[in-house]
Amino acid sequence: MNTIKYDIAGSSDEDMAPEPVRASNLEQFRPLPRISVHAFCITDTVLAVMEEVSRDRRMAKVSTRITSGGISAAVNMFAGAPTPNLVILETDSKPEDLLGDLAPLAEVCDPSTRVIVVGRYNDIALYRELMRNGVSDYIVAPVSMADIIGALSSIFIDPDAEPLGRSVAFMGAKGGVGSSTIAHNAAFMIASLFASQTILADLDLPYGTANIDFDQDPAQGIAEAVFAPERLDEVFLDRLLTSCSQNLSLLAAPSLLDRTYDFDRGAFLPLLETLQRSAPITVLDVPHGWSEWTLALLAEVDEIVLTCVPDLANLRNVKNLLDALRRLRPNDKIPHLILNQAGMPKRPEISPGDFFEPLEMQPAAIIPFDTQLFGNAANSGRMIAEIDAKSPTAETFSQIAHLVTGRVSAKKQKKSGLGTIFGLLGRK
Repeated sequence: MNTIKYDIAGSSDEDMAPEPVRASNLEQFRPLPRISVHAFCITDTVLAVMEEVSRDRRMAKVSTRITSGGISAAVNMFAGAPTPNLVILETDSKPEDLLGDLAPLAEVCDPSTRVIVVGRYNDIALYRELMRNGVSDYIVAPVSMADIIGALSSIFIDPDAEPLGRSVAFMGAKGGVGSSTIAHNAAFMIASLFASQTILADLDLPYGTANIDFDQDPAQGIAEAVFAPERLDEVFLDRLLTSCSQNLSLLAAPSLLDRTYDFDRGAFLPLLETLQRSAPITVLDVPHGWSEWTLALLAEVDEIVLTCVPDLANLRNVKNLLDALRRLRPNDKIPHLILNQAGMPKRPEISPGDFFEPLEMQPAAIIPFDTQLFGNAANSGRMIAEIDAKSPTAETFSQIAHLVTGRVSAKKQKKSGLGTIFGLLGRK
């Protein structure tokens, strides 16, 4: 039979079958490049897994086609059509028959096409034989999403490539809830605490406040990156950044009304990719809204933080946002919630316990209303930690920084800041 040729670095007769990827989540995997994948499934279980895989945000650039049928269906299809970058084949063939069953496929596959076989038998001798004959991977059923995406990543993502930076989007459940202020302070704390290069991108082009909050007046910023995507690379991005503090750079919004700001669905995605290649952490200050470009961006980021205040409209909006984001990101963690401006004098409020009970989740933080502290910081162009580093609010921002970067779980923190804040949930 003609051998299907693939580049399998290091495979030999002595290679052992690798341990399958059994991740509890998919966060360890990077987004896949633009490739075409055609899966042939003979069971409803694998077909359902492939459908879930095709909807995952890491597969956004992948053109995926799923067909009911096995090896013979693939042979019939590719006899008169070009093969994709990758073919995934589910088979129930016995080990002694599998190579013979694959032989007709080798006759119709392009030399550059890669093949993953999903089989029933955990047989190392079979695995070695398949590797020698050019199969890229052999996975033993039952398979999970992590198995499939892990196999795709091992084939199409260079293991020596620089890791992508982590992206965190902050968005308000309603206008005026303080999401931007929280995003700016969180970015400052991330850069300060971890001595990690951090970029804060203000995506509210007409009304962004990051330049005011950091007392900056840059001549260029995010508008140049969004409106000239053909020029966008790490070098061009570096020219647009403004240094705010050690390790923190700002991609400022123009905050001008000299034009309208209507964007296509993918307008900010090239910028996000460039930001992730340029810094370990990117904080995105996303304006309150619900548009095609907002949805596309929220589908791609690693973490989402929703800010709300304790009233009925915010509760409704948070519930709607959580439901929508669960549908948009079914395989990712739910967003973190921050309850801001709690305890405003003379304002009727929903208590924290009553606010979060219908949501069936706890907040990442509850930040008390403190007009003097936040007002002084805003008017002086400084962050809360610069105004009063020992304040409980500064400690809260420190723990938010730990939480969104995955450095420490909030629940493991000492009995201050978030630990004390969680106790407020029991108060009525």
